[in-house]
Amino acid sequence: MCRNLVLILGDQLDANASAFDGFEIRHDRVWMAEIREESTHVWSSKQRIALFLSAMRHFAWQLQEQGLPLSYQKLGEPGSADSLAESLGRAIARHRPERLLMTAPGDWRVLQAIRAEARRQGLPLEVRDDRHFYNSVREFRRYAEAHPRLRLEYFYREMRRRHHVLMVDGMPAGGVWNFDAQNRAAFGRAGPPEISSPPQFEADAITREVIELVLDHFPDHPGTLDSFGWPVTRRQALRALDCFIENRLPDFGRYQDAMWPREPWLFHSQLSAALNLKLLDPREVIGAAEQAWKDGKAPLPAAEGFIRQILGWREYVRGIYWTRMPGYIDRNALEARQPLPDWYWNGNTEMACLRDAIGQTLRLGYAHHIQRLMVTGLYALLLGVDPKAVHGWYLSVYVDAVEWVELPNTLGMSQYADGGLMASKPYAASGAYIDRMSPYCRNCRYSPREAEGDRACPFTVLYWDFLMRHEALLRENPRMRMQLRHLDGLPALRKQRIAIKAHAIRQNGGQP
Repeated sequence: MCRNLVLILGDQLDANASAFDGFEIRHDRVWMAEIREESTHVWSSKQRIALFLSAMRHFAWQLQEQGLPLSYQKLGEPGSADSLAESLGRAIARHRPERLLMTAPGDWRVLQAIRAEARRQGLPLEVRDDRHFYNSVREFRRYAEAHPRLRLEYFYREMRRRHHVLMVDGMPAGGVWNFDAQNRAAFGRAGPPEISSPPQFEADAITREVIELVLDHFPDHPGTLDSFGWPVTRRQALRALDCFIENRLPDFGRYQDAMWPREPWLFHSQLSAALNLKLLDPREVIGAAEQAWKDGKAPLPAAEGFIRQILGWREYVRGIYWTRMPGYIDRNALEARQPLPDWYWNGNTEMACLRDAIGQTLRLGYAHHIQRLMVTGLYALLLGVDPKAVHGWYLSVYVDAVEWVELPNTLGMSQYADGGLMASKPYAASGAYIDRMSPYCRNCRYSPREAEGDRACPFTVLYWDFLMRHEALLRENPRMRMQLRHLDGLPALRKQRIAIKAHAIRQNGGQP
């Protein structure tokens, strides 16, 4: 028998997590399990599965090195269970704990499964706050109750004040709260300046074993493991942080919205996976960026733009998720019903921007935020894809996808499925936006300026069709006035031809 069975999930790889508070080696035991269901409830990519399993095994090895009693179930080993509840039930029968103890998980579905199994076993379950975040869910709920409009900008300002980040004498550093206007540069025809790529970590024996396991157990899952170099230990994650702060943060702000073909990393950090696995603490990441500005190693717009993603956006979407679930996942304000195109799983399309973004995603398990929001997400929005299907795809293919962060980003920010709870307007744009922020259109058979004819850009066709289909709803939104004025200027016959072409694209599985 043991006193506490301490449950550690695959995205809780932090030796300082609240679940370990008061841990006694003589009386308590850690439980971890690799569960097939966690890779199949959505069709997880090989990169995503491999990252989680490798990071879990490395963390388990660390716990054993520290002498902590550990029960660890490996995928596919004799007696392993396919579901979380079944695996936990077997561990309870084996160790006969007095109670279960865990840090709050990042997935509503997982929390409900564990609670249900605890009730079935007649065991108390203690769920502790996740100290990884600046806000507890209770704190965010109080903030949300006091601020019904719940806009990110004002939440972010409150976070800056409360935690004294980028503040000087009680005022925001530089005299303004954000530097968006300075952080929207494209690369121009010459392309990006010289970039130092993020470190790629060579697979050790544990990771090689995991890669073979994934190829054996999930051969039909999307993506490839030909190049796997993600940080899977805290030491590697700290090195990745140092390399970003030193080499890419200085230009991050200016080019954070820019895209370039066959350049997956650019000046982005690639730290979100390590943060979401809890290999890094957001305080040390924010502290490093703020210190780089103070030391004159990074301009203020770069440091602020990066910090806003973590202190502002990351905390904000987690709060939205936990205060709006379980109903949030079913929101569909635009009544989008179109199936996700099959080619989202293989990248087989002649649209250059989508082909590059999806191909990169499947190859690396990664795309930066503008590729997600304004290429893959934008096309799904304009096409009218069921937001739950879009959510399933994002949760499947990206290595940093945990539902608390992925779901609000997809349903709220990208697909406007929550009707404006998060985003003040739909992120709807024509092919002109992609042409402005990248050179994709130069080498594409479609022209972003055309909405009719053989060279009509599907983004542009579907953009005008989106405005027409949702015109009544959008006219209630002051931020859509300019776009609707442009729509009003289109002749009726042209609108009709565009609607016919958009219908044909939908009938053809999203292909022009």
